[in-house]
Amino acid sequence: MEAMIERCAGLDVHQETVVACVLYGPLDKRPKKSIESFSTSTKGLLKLNDWLTSMKVTDAVMESTGVYWKPVWNILENHFRLVLANAKHVKNVPGRKTDVKDAEWLAKLLRSGLIEGSFVPPEDIRDLRDLTRYRKKLVNNRTAEQNRIHKILQDANIKLTSVLSNIFGKSGRKILEAIINGEKIEVKELQKMVHKRVKASLTDIAESINGRIRRHHRDMLRYHWEHMIYLEKTLRNLEEQIDQCLEPYRKEVELLDTIPGVNKDSAAVFVAEMGVDMSVFDNCPKRAASWAGVSPGNNESAGKKKNTKVPKGNKALKTTAIECVLGTSRQHNRITAHRKRIAKRQGKKKANMASAHLLLTIAFNILKTGEPYHELGPNYVQQHHKSKELKMIEYLKRKGYSISSSDQQTA
Repeated sequence: MEAMIERCAGLDVHQETVVACVLYGPLDKRPKKSIESFSTSTKGLLKLNDWLTSMKVTDAVMESTGVYWKPVWNILENHFRLVLANAKHVKNVPGRKTDVKDAEWLAKLLRSGLIEGSFVPPEDIRDLRDLTRYRKKLVNNRTAEQNRIHKILQDANIKLTSVLSNIFGKSGRKILEAIINGEKIEVKELQKMVHKRVKASLTDIAESINGRIRRHHRDMLRYHWEHMIYLEKTLRNLEEQIDQCLEPYRKEVELLDTIPGVNKDSAAVFVAEMGVDMSVFDNCPKRAASWAGVSPGNNESAGKKKNTKVPKGNKALKTTAIECVLGTSRQHNRITAHRKRIAKRQGKKKANMASAHLLLTIAFNILKTGEPYHELGPNYVQQHHKSKELKMIEYLKRKGYSISSSDQQTA
């Protein structure tokens, strides 16, 4: 292997220790090596930083092992060129598995330029990523508590969901609070609770809440209700913090918001997961889509294509892109037409993934060029093919061929 870096280090990171191997020397000669072990405490990592500095190391590599690489990265990122390697891509030869040999193997690969680093966004984007991912967790937890409230109401034979489309709206919340507090609800009280736009009559609502509720049901409803209120309060605080983190990227969020199916929340996820500098993907939208996990796999041997299952990628970005695609199902635009066209031939699941690929490609180009989304229309593909056919006909005519009207209709 041809050497490319004079002084580099391989770091085998664990929960409590880091084994560091430094390779140094002229590129045309066999390198010298120095190996040391350090603690993963802040004091130990600072010692690692000083040792690498004393060895005049310029580049360092580590595997993305769980979350254990993060404290090491945070200490070293301002002093060295760091590479975060996918553990699947840097496996050592079987039968040579020790911490020292792992660190040495990583250093050898880095010295020869054989490691392709994973994308690690800047610190502010990493903070935003933590907030947006936690927001999704809280939304899922709130939905779970609401489903539990639905379950308790059915067990108590309270059919409030049959007369109200959303029992967690203003009217539904007032009725639920009265039920939890054990209040006797009559038509007069319902007139004060129910909004005038509710379609169901007060008599139907009164009949729906006339169930067989016990103290056990009220206690369970109170537990779920109080947890749901707490989650909603936390979500409001989290939204404010996300808005503050998005202030430097307000322009990018507004540009992404122009894409059909993308709202401000999903635009924040795109910025948090992809960043705003598309050069990290070599300015190639296909690489970004592959990194997100919305591209088909490529597994070919002896001229035969084997399993093309979608590889694992960024789950948060993938699910958000698919949610945005499903949000366009009732619209008439290029993304909806693309999804329907693929669904006819390959089914809905593959169509969702293919349209997520298209949507991420659009988001990539918007972040790269800084221009808003331009709708091409649902018939864009047919018009594109027709224009190509017309250009081909004009080209053949210039070459001296005669094209009959029947040939043009067939084309």
